[in-house]
Amino acid sequence: MQKDMEQILFSEQEIKDCVSRLAGEINRDYAGKEPLVVGILQGSFVFLADLVRQITLPIRVEFMSVSSYGSGTESSGSLNIRLDLAEDIAGRDVILVEDILDSGNTLSRLIPSLQERGPASLKLCVLLDKPDRRVKEVSVDYLGYSIPDAFVVGYGLDYDQKYRNLPYVGILKPEVYSK
Repeated sequence: MQKDMEQILFSEQEIKDCVSRLAGEINRDYAGKEPLVVGILQGSFVFLADLVRQITLPIRVEFMSVSSYGSGTESSGSLNIRLDLAEDIAGRDVILVEDILDSGNTLSRLIPSLQERGPASLKLCVLLDKPDRRVKEVSVDYLGYSIPDAFVVGYGLDYDQKYRNLPYVGILKPEVYSK
């Protein structure tokens, strides 16, 4: 898999340091509270697992699987919730965890949908942000890194369900995904 990388963007150690920083911010901001941490599947699972192990507060963890895309690569304009929360979030402090913020199409639909459920607070924690690709504005409360508009994989991010298990984030060579 290493041969498919154009460049390693963030090493395993850089990611560990970043996750530790984000968890520290969450620990500080939620001191005395018991937040519900919600991972957006599938890409966030590695980031979420490392993040929650660094959070020293009592937390609960849930997962959602959502998309604003149909079978193609363009947004369908509607939110498709494939896996919803099992817990009621009314009155709860919720931290939404996402691996990457790209166009903003999905999160710009998901966040208002979750707000309608009446959480006490709803904050967004994102490992990677691609601001150059933004179509819909989304506010990030906890940000790991801003990155260039490049095809990144590793640390949970995939291409064709591959590369998720890499311990770093790398830029995939264009010839790999343009075959």
